[in-house]
Amino acid sequence: MSGKVRALKHENGGGELKRRRLEKVAGKVSGQLDRVIHERIRLGIISALAANEKLSFTDLKGLLDASDGNISVHARKLEDAGYLSVKKSFSGRVPLTEYRITAAGRKAFEEYLEHMEALIDAMRGNGA
Repeated sequence: MSGKVRALKHENGGGELKRRRLEKVAGKVSGQLDRVIHERIRLGIISALAANEKLSFTDLKGLLDASDGNISVHARKLEDAGYLSVKKSFSGRVPLTEYRITAAGRKAFEEYLEHMEALIDAMRGNGA
């Protein structure tokens, strides 16, 4: 144990050392979070699609209590990343846009959840 580590342990009963270790672990894990998914509306979209086979634009809008513009912009970002697929059709004369999570999207979402779990564990002291 280095002198600096011993001093930290002595100084605060190890509390300061533990805090710094947690900050390091939390910083590493949070730096690995998928920034495409991490935004609130996109996280809501990908979560809803992970739990459902498909959802329409209207379904997502209602579930997330978001505007047309928000759903459109954020769904496009997820589509551009390859995380969801879009099918546009008509139901009678009404346009119908349906979304499905892709295999890449499901994998990215699972990795995102694993990173969040690691961050939670680190902050609770299980990963330090």
